[in-house]
Amino acid sequence: MYYYKVKKQGCQTLFGVIGKNIFIMRIDKFLKVSRILKRRTLAQEACDKGKVTVNGAPAKSGRQIKAGDVVEINYVSGSLKFKINEIKETVKKDEASSLYEIIT
Repeated sequence: MYYYKVKKQGCQTLFGVIGKNIFIMRIDKFLKVSRILKRRTLAQEACDKGKVTVNGAPAKSGRQIKAGDVVEINYVSGSLKFKINEIKETVKKDEASSLYEIIT
């Protein structure tokens, strides 16, 4: 399997390519880019406190995700479960909701 690092911050990859058209990204960055959570620090805190799961397993903030993964965020008032449709490094505000599909 081919792995290409596109951008690095410290020692951790934020965005990369596996194979030809499969993109990966850290869960905390995706939550911020998709505007599910307002700031990346909030996403990191939620992950580190165990409030975020990816495909049923607890996810730390550095967890790599890809299209097709199912993410669940547990809030005090309930939870949000969604499937990742697409991964992009940056999107406009109007296009952010196209990155995921809410599962009920």
